[in-house]
Amino acid sequence: MSFKSHGFETSIDVARRQQYHVAQLAGHKRPLTTTEEIPFVPKTEVRDGSASRLKPHGKLEIIESTPLESTRASLGPPPTRFTASRIQPGPASAVTAPGDEHKQKNTASVAIPGSSQNPLLSLRNPKYGLPDALTANFAALGVRNIYPWQASCLLARGLLSGERHLVYTAPTGGGKSLVADVLLLKRIIENPTKKAILVLPYVALVQEKLKWMRRIVQDVGKNVPDDEEEEEEGQEGLSFPRRRWKKLQKQIRVTGFFGGSRTTNTWADTDIAICTIEKANSLINTAIEECSIGDLGVVVLDELHMLDDEHRGYLLELMVTKLLLLQQDIQIVGMSATLSVGQLFISLPSHIAGRSNIAKNTEMLAQWMNARFFISTYRPVPIDEYLVYENVIYPAATSRQLFQTASKLTASTSASASASIQDTIPAHRTIEPSSYKELNNAATNAMVALAVETATEGYGALVFCGSRNACQIHASTISEAMPHTLDKEELSQRLDLVAELRSLACGLDPVLQHTIIKGTGFHHAGMTTEERELIAAAYDSGVLKILIATCSLAAGVNLPARRVIINGARMGRDLVGPAMLRQMCGRAGRKRKDDAGETYLICVKADLEAVCDLLDADMPAIESSLVPEKRGLKRALLEAIATGLVSGCEAIKEYVQCTLLYRTLDQKLAYSIMKSALQELVDEELLVSKEDEAYHATQLGQAVVASAFAPEDGLFVHEELKRAIQAFVMDGDMHVFYMFTPLQAAMSTSIDWQIFRDQLDLMDESGLRALQFVGVEPGFVNTMVQSGASLKEVTPEQIQKARIYRRAYAAFQLRDLSNEVPLSVIAQRYRIPRGTVQTLAQQCHGFAAGMVKFCQRMNWGMMAAVLDHMRDRLEAGARADLLEMAQVAFVKSWTARLLRENGFRNLRALAEAEPKDLVPVLMMVNPRKTQKSQLFPTEAERYAAKLLTKAETIVGSANKIWGKLK
Repeated sequence: MSFKSHGFETSIDVARRQQYHVAQLAGHKRPLTTTEEIPFVPKTEVRDGSASRLKPHGKLEIIESTPLESTRASLGPPPTRFTASRIQPGPASAVTAPGDEHKQKNTASVAIPGSSQNPLLSLRNPKYGLPDALTANFAALGVRNIYPWQASCLLARGLLSGERHLVYTAPTGGGKSLVADVLLLKRIIENPTKKAILVLPYVALVQEKLKWMRRIVQDVGKNVPDDEEEEEEGQEGLSFPRRRWKKLQKQIRVTGFFGGSRTTNTWADTDIAICTIEKANSLINTAIEECSIGDLGVVVLDELHMLDDEHRGYLLELMVTKLLLLQQDIQIVGMSATLSVGQLFISLPSHIAGRSNIAKNTEMLAQWMNARFFISTYRPVPIDEYLVYENVIYPAATSRQLFQTASKLTASTSASASASIQDTIPAHRTIEPSSYKELNNAATNAMVALAVETATEGYGALVFCGSRNACQIHASTISEAMPHTLDKEELSQRLDLVAELRSLACGLDPVLQHTIIKGTGFHHAGMTTEERELIAAAYDSGVLKILIATCSLAAGVNLPARRVIINGARMGRDLVGPAMLRQMCGRAGRKRKDDAGETYLICVKADLEAVCDLLDADMPAIESSLVPEKRGLKRALLEAIATGLVSGCEAIKEYVQCTLLYRTLDQKLAYSIMKSALQELVDEELLVSKEDEAYHATQLGQAVVASAFAPEDGLFVHEELKRAIQAFVMDGDMHVFYMFTPLQAAMSTSIDWQIFRDQLDLMDESGLRALQFVGVEPGFVNTMVQSGASLKEVTPEQIQKARIYRRAYAAFQLRDLSNEVPLSVIAQRYRIPRGTVQTLAQQCHGFAAGMVKFCQRMNWGMMAAVLDHMRDRLEAGARADLLEMAQVAFVKSWTARLLRENGFRNLRALAEAEPKDLVPVLMMVNPRKTQKSQLFPTEAERYAAKLLTKAETIVGSANKIWGKLK
């Protein structure tokens, strides 16, 4: 039986009929006259090796087939629609070629002594005590010498030995991560029984750091003695040596823990855990509860300024507070780039700053943590900062003078005001106004001119703008002005990128298809993880010259640029804050990537005053996130009591004294907040108070902490699960999908009521019964459609109702994902970005695991079993018949379905298969790449070898899983 929907025979047919020559088994080019009944794209489309057109009655006719290179030649970049404006030197700029002044400044300001002049700048120096294999790995990745400030910091008393905590700050790109890496690795290598936790705020950062750390520790062993012995006390108090049956492993194991990851590794299976904030807090709670916290040797907290974050800062504070109270031999290292923005835009002396205003936050945090504090303002790559206003570029250091001049001219027209400003403050450069209507806006004109100038000179530019939609609009505008390139290799690489994007399950975004050919891309949270990774890698390697992104990129992956252009002072509706501005500007210029950097902040007249204040502002003081108006002490106290960390009133007071809240508030007020929080927890039946004034967590309180829910979320989940136990809709899966919809993700879901009603109309009786049981009323949905009103969320009852409807709406999307509906189809169905659907799926994995743990702690075994089964479906993104195969490495839902339909019907068949028999099926997963490889014999061989290696991994993984099940 042939696989008609793609024009392929099954792998069994192929394998039985001929020898293993994988390049010709699947993905054959169709004859020139072939006409087939296959799915079609409703428009003329160019694919890797052939062009096609739509015929009547759903048939696709191949009208031509040309070699790939000739097709690519015809797909060269289209001519520019308009040209970018020229940028002329102003009175304040030297008449030199763009970039020359950077090289001159770089020579003067970045001259630092080498290790030959200062032996302490080499990591091989005996004072650091690092093994040769580790220093060799650092050198292989480009880290041969360290900066003077890094040496001063590392050699401060008590740090390399792990006796003191450390809090330090350094600019983005100043090398702050290396200090933490050295301290962490030294601690693990010299103390082979100890573990480390490295905490990062975002999944993308965790994944990036995971790759880096695994490369750094390759072939590096822990200091485990060959004949390790330990003392064991006998029954009569005598001691005698006993050789361990299981020796400590010398290999350093690095594991990533983050939402959506499918790792089976546990705390016991790792030496270095690289985690998101939520996962790190859960690991520490588990270690405390299981009395294994003594295994922890060092905790590194990156982006420590996120203590002030409204949504996640309290978790960082909880972690530090628990570690401080324990008084174990655990070194805490906190780092950040919390320099004031005003100073960021001024050339600062390299090396260590004194105790000035920038030290206030760092010193306060260091006092709280009883840590050494260290401040560096050194940047190895010089950065020039500019403000762009009305097509004129001004040095940002004169921003205060600029505002003072502009404020006197508020009654004047923009043109005369700009001219008057230039009379007072000489312009660095000026941008010619454009005659093209697309560039009539001065801010857009400046953005395009600065971006195109950077790309023309062969460098990379990052453009930050305020919304996802703006990213795509600006990418299109800039690409239209990009000059035509005749570099065949560059064009070939961009076409390869287009082919990679087109082969993704979500398909190719039409805007990206147009802009990539001209060397421009965009990056925002509405895109899928795979799209963002491909675009980021293409920009980092120089295939794309210009990347337009939202501000989330600044705090995410590490993508440096010669020039950073911030198009407008507003990110969304709000003015950008000092911290985010620092993050964005910090992307300009990176050591080993570039020798200079520039930042341009483009502002409009309405925001001029706010921008000038922003450029002159210091970083706001960090405040505790445990204050009542934020998260409060409730979760902090519940976690501490439920894990057995504290119980009595005096111990609880001692715990509160370890919080940042206690450091920043009056003592009596802090204790008053503590008493109120304890009483609320008792009233909500999460804690009970004993006669001896000790507090203990109830079974419900234990379940809330074990599932990593906030108290208010745990109470909501508890009420819904109690009702579900009484009457759970088991003849369908809608009830489970509703239960697995993450609360926080649901509350940010925007409901399209027409789509909501359409989905209700399509539901079977079981699904409708499940939704009505949780509180969804079809009549209310119909009313919302007819009235066009939005949900009211003022009173507690209204908030509760909104939560139910938002969760139900998001549950439709989870249901579709688990039924193997393509992600792009779901995005179109609910009119939301593809990345939003993917993010919901990733968040739901962690939430679902929490729900299962909640039921287990509440002794609701049957409910836990039902939820656990559906959790597997959610993680696999597949129906129940594919669950076994979806556990196998490299086998996702679409691959599993193809394997099943081509003869490998279950896990056992996959485990018993010959790897070569899987190769044709793997070719079907990406037919475009298969077709491309067949046009070039050498590439076909490489591709076949790659797929064979992948097939061997699949069979090996299937054997391992099948062995456990037998």
